[in-house]
Amino acid sequence: MHVVESKGGAIGCMFLSLFFLGTWPAIIALLERRGRLPQHTYLDYSITNLLAAVLIALTFGQIGDSHPDTPNFITQLYQDNWPCVLFAMAGGVFLSVGNLATQYAWPLVGISVTGVICSSIVVVTGTTVNYFLDGRINKAEILFPGVACFLVAVFLGSAVHSSNAADNKAKLSSYTNEKRSKDDFDNIDGRKDMENGTVRVDKAEVGTANFLIEIENKRAIKVFGKSTFIGLGITFFAGLCFSVFSPAFNLATNDQLHTMTPGVPHLVVYTAFFYFSVSCFVMAIILNIIFLYYPVFNLPRSSLKAYINDWNGRNWALLAGFICGFGNGLQFMGGQAAGYAAADAVQALPLVSTLWGILLLGEYRKSSRRTYVLLVGMLLMFIVAVGILMASSGHRKS
Repeated sequence: MHVVESKGGAIGCMFLSLFFLGTWPAIIALLERRGRLPQHTYLDYSITNLLAAVLIALTFGQIGDSHPDTPNFITQLYQDNWPCVLFAMAGGVFLSVGNLATQYAWPLVGISVTGVICSSIVVVTGTTVNYFLDGRINKAEILFPGVACFLVAVFLGSAVHSSNAADNKAKLSSYTNEKRSKDDFDNIDGRKDMENGTVRVDKAEVGTANFLIEIENKRAIKVFGKSTFIGLGITFFAGLCFSVFSPAFNLATNDQLHTMTPGVPHLVVYTAFFYFSVSCFVMAIILNIIFLYYPVFNLPRSSLKAYINDWNGRNWALLAGFICGFGNGLQFMGGQAAGYAAADAVQALPLVSTLWGILLLGEYRKSSRRTYVLLVGMLLMFIVAVGILMASSGHRKS
């Protein structure tokens, strides 16, 4: 079994995890904008998310010799370790529900703000719990100022959302006047072209009101007219779920509650991650099959047959599952070595998600100067926060 022992290796795992966990939401959100049903996307995502855990367990979990205190993955499958297995599976259930909730929050609130709020809840609650579960191996004088930086970034993120929402409202309110002026111009100078069938239809420019309307017409989850408070409520619920799964995984691998039979080795990170991912997969399948036949947010009713035949964007959904699975695995590998409180530095993933949102989804294009200033401030604060949390890394003695 491969064990990450050095602080540098743990930090490397966290950086890779940060990139992966910040990337997959942008892929899922892009598919929703293109009109793919979120139930179909999440079912595809869940398959490869589990496959990633199996690959990690069969490779890193099987490298090297098996020792009594750190058995290999397959060896540990036959041991009497069910109390800790249940903790790992409980963590997987909470992660699955949280991920499913964010998929419906992204269209309503946006990737950046959803990530910021979820991360803040995880850092304030989950990281604090992990600090005490880990026997305070992280440097508190560094760790908790990092938590404070996340909170500052949360307020900046909320301000970004408020400012950007005001910008979009101004764009849409002026759209009627712009359209009326264009129609008047077409009636005077463009009638002949219309009769000849030569009217030029231009693609909407990113960041304009036409662009926002074009997205609304294509996307699966319609957001115009829906209250953002619904999206914020879903986001807070997702954040609470996310704040539970990391401490649950911590308990599964370190057994701070002493639930295991004396003499039975603790779950190694790869075995715990396997059970964690299995329960995550099962919960995702159950919930999304229900949502196929009883959809929410006025989505069209679907079926298993329709899902199987829906190949539009399936390759991207499968890729997102792989990326998320490896991101979670790397987070837990780094956390086992440096402490799960420090590994929660990957909750700076909105830093990555925001960049993808700008590049892929056109978020914050043609926004006001105030929005840009707040956005840069939020991103800079996230950079400071992740640096401080990584600097707080300790080293687990056993």
